[in-house]
Amino acid sequence: MLFESRFIFFPDRYPTGRYNEAHRIPGLRDEWFTASDGIRLHAWYAPAEQPIATLVMAHGNAGNLTNRLEIIRALRRRGFNVFMFDYRGYGRSEGDPDEAGVYLDGRAAFDHVQATNGNDSTNVVLWGTSLGGAVALDVALDRPAAGLILESTFTSAPAMASRLYPWLPIGSFLQAQFNSIDKIARYRGPVLVIHGERDGLIPFEMGKELFEAAQGDKEMYAIAEADHNDTFWVGGEEYLERVERFARRAVGGHP
Repeated sequence: MLFESRFIFFPDRYPTGRYNEAHRIPGLRDEWFTASDGIRLHAWYAPAEQPIATLVMAHGNAGNLTNRLEIIRALRRRGFNVFMFDYRGYGRSEGDPDEAGVYLDGRAAFDHVQATNGNDSTNVVLWGTSLGGAVALDVALDRPAAGLILESTFTSAPAMASRLYPWLPIGSFLQAQFNSIDKIARYRGPVLVIHGERDGLIPFEMGKELFEAAQGDKEMYAIAEADHNDTFWVGGEEYLERVERFARRAVGGHP
């Protein structure tokens, strides 16, 4: 179990992180909410003046939300409300991460945003990056989000274990599954799959598998020169345009 935790989760706990740079995003504020098992969680909320949609963003398995300052700022400038939360054990959030726990965290984040939004979720889009894709997808199956974005996401934990450690039978005894390849087939809402074609950690083929397994309204955005952690930087303006176009369509706006 100790090995499994270290294989999956690489959190930076407060005060490690770029907290002193939060002032660079106008209107950014701290939000606190509680998961159903009592764990207190921390998020950043950056509101836009005339929002296209509200993005509930689940980040990857390393660092904390302060490592995502640039994308929060860019999306807010683009016209999105951005709600980026830290899982249990990350940043200022309490507890220690595990698969069941981070799913509870994702649900609590969605519920907090929905309650703040007058119990209206018609303009809420879930967005998960890497490990966060598994979290966002799990939440999307249980909550009425308008749409779902999966970025640089793997098909399952055992599949990733087999890729990273092909000489060890790790996948056969992992308790954590993060089985997104089965879950995506049950999701019926609109989904945008983003993946770098040169992703050296989670292969592009996994993104294609998720896209192909999706049964509803789906779109894939392949970024030719992007690796795992630079899709936002390599995609540039086109990246923001694709996200905006998808979000407008998902929430019932203009195509």
